[in-house]
Amino acid sequence: MRPLPAPVALEIRSVLLVIAGGIAAYKSLELIRRLRDRGARVRCVLTRAGAEFVTPLSVAALSGEKVHQDLFSLTPKNEVGESEMGHIRLARDCDVVVVAPATADLLARMATGQADDLATTVLLATDKPILVAPSMNVQMWKHPATQRNVASLRADGVHMVGPDDGDLACGEIGAGRMAEPDEIAARIEALLAAPAQSLAGLSALVTSGPTREAIDPVRYLGNFSSGKQGHAIAAALARRGAKTVLVTGPTAEPDPAGVIVRRVETGREMLEACRAVLPVDVAVFAAAVADWRPEQAQRQKIKKAGQGTEKGAGVNLALIENPDVLGTLARPGAQRPGLVVGFAAETESDPARLIERAAAKRTHKNCDWVVANDVSPGTGVLGGGRNTVHVVTGAGAESWPTLDKAQVAERLADRIATALAAASKKGAPAA
Repeated sequence: MRPLPAPVALEIRSVLLVIAGGIAAYKSLELIRRLRDRGARVRCVLTRAGAEFVTPLSVAALSGEKVHQDLFSLTPKNEVGESEMGHIRLARDCDVVVVAPATADLLARMATGQADDLATTVLLATDKPILVAPSMNVQMWKHPATQRNVASLRADGVHMVGPDDGDLACGEIGAGRMAEPDEIAARIEALLAAPAQSLAGLSALVTSGPTREAIDPVRYLGNFSSGKQGHAIAAALARRGAKTVLVTGPTAEPDPAGVIVRRVETGREMLEACRAVLPVDVAVFAAAVADWRPEQAQRQKIKKAGQGTEKGAGVNLALIENPDVLGTLARPGAQRPGLVVGFAAETESDPARLIERAAAKRTHKNCDWVVANDVSPGTGVLGGGRNTVHVVTGAGAESWPTLDKAQVAERLADRIATALAAASKKGAPAA
């Protein structure tokens, strides 16, 4: 069996961390620890509001560096006495600028190009990559103004991680939680990694997220897939130079940079959208397509007992099979992708049985590879930021350690690039 490519070796030399005023600021302290564990120098800009949640002393103690707060307190000279604007040097003397937490207010000021304090001035003056980790109330995140600001920042090349779904400090539930420190650190590594354009000139199709199959105008059959893994894979393939199309079901995940995105709702729509993309060199089917759909979606809302139905009567829901997107597109033929990678989400905690089922799926669906993972309750895979996968090929199975989903995507993209390069030399299909 071919060995896996080694994970991308990366040295994060210097991070400038902007800590804004949100309850999630406490996570920034742990982020500092995670980055320093990776050998990074971490310098911090603490906004006035941020200092209401974490103290300059705690930030300085963990970072081992002076904490910068005031635009006019930076020295105008560098260590050799040359005249220099302090905020400019702070903005440039780093590998990446990270904003965590990024509040709705700070996102708005970034989007409009304000520079009225040290944080916004540094963000406007930097020529380094910027990664923001939004954190706010769910309604603030969903507000059209915030979404316009986010879209504007993405268009300007600002990178995003999160926000995650879950319980919020305000007592509400939904999108708005700042991404976990490990996930942010992994995204920094992925952002700074500069993979060779190993897939340049090739094309890729990735499916992601769940599908929704309407029961009536207000209800649907669906699943808990977040789309994080599929979106991360699409981004990793694009970063390696592949012309990548992402066909995604409903998800809160942001569109990956450099990827063409096609949004769909149902399994039938996903199949047709994928067909429209073919032919491609590689296709990764990471979406959780609903296996069944109602035989007939009702045109009016189905009423429960006592509201138009006999009291105590149940509802019989007739289901029919949905199209098999993976199985259909993996069939032999002129339009079959050169390399077909399927996913097998199982609720099987025994790795041996999980691999056995994935191997059977690979044969049954005519896949080249199947990436299998355990999504049982308690694993945190569905909706979470980490994954434990087993890559099953015709040569056997490779079990990977638990990794951030971005790291899984990077490894898988490297493995795809290696397989396609080897196949090209041999003039044979990748496998």
